[in-house]
Amino acid sequence: MAAQRRARAAEVWREFAATRSGLVGLVLLAAVFAVALLAPVLVPLETLDVTRLTAASNEPPSAAHLLGTDPSGRDVLGMLVWGARVSLLVGFAATAVSMVIGTLVGMAAGHFTGLTQAVIMRVVDFFLVVPSLVLAIVLSSVLSRGLWTIVIAIGVTSWASTARVVRSQTLSIEARPYIERARALGGGDGHILGRHVLPAVLPLVLANTTLTVGSAVIAESTLSFLGLGDPTQFSWGSMLKSALDTGAATAGFWWFVLPPGLAIVVVVLCFTLVGRALESVLNPTLRGR
Repeated sequence: MAAQRRARAAEVWREFAATRSGLVGLVLLAAVFAVALLAPVLVPLETLDVTRLTAASNEPPSAAHLLGTDPSGRDVLGMLVWGARVSLLVGFAATAVSMVIGTLVGMAAGHFTGLTQAVIMRVVDFFLVVPSLVLAIVLSSVLSRGLWTIVIAIGVTSWASTARVVRSQTLSIEARPYIERARALGGGDGHILGRHVLPAVLPLVLANTTLTVGSAVIAESTLSFLGLGDPTQFSWGSMLKSALDTGAATAGFWWFVLPPGLAIVVVVLCFTLVGRALESVLNPTLRGR
């Protein structure tokens, strides 16, 4: 079994590597991850302390400050590097919460029948109809401001689409003969869901995860831009909010506005490219396209 899994993993990697767009996205994401992990080494946090700064405010890009300085005199490149840590952390943590809830709810909706299925589907429909960003704003406003508040707000409100996809896959899997044999041999709900359904839906969940991370990064940037983020942390959304509040966006200080915006676009695009490539590899219906 282990040898078969290794062979299947090698086959998936070969098919993924043949997709140029997905490979380019993966390489760029690896570079962003490396920069985020090495942020304390590349840009020590004390260099961004406003009480120790000597640089002029709103200084244009130069050899000393490659992306210039913000209205407080802080290095924009350093803020961008530290912002990558927060944005990626929130993106992955919120996506993990969303994927766990969506997978469990989707498998339950596809496995159970009758009143249980009807109740679950009405809950899923509610979260699909109500905009997730609006619910996230409400939760962020009610709960105390902080990094994990944003994670909970995004994760709890963005799982419905995953649940619908997992439910469809669960229905397809449970129509196969080996599920009928498992039931005939006395397999209960927990055995069927844990031993048969969950391993079969995981590849699709993995592909959907990479697409959801990009949406979570955008949601975190939006909430931070609206002032609902953690004011003690650097993030790309908080940089854009600071640029708006200090008038940098209207004063022509492009070096404080464009970098965080472009960083969000590049990271989300990379996750989308990787997700589409994984989806085409792991989803048999898309493999030939």
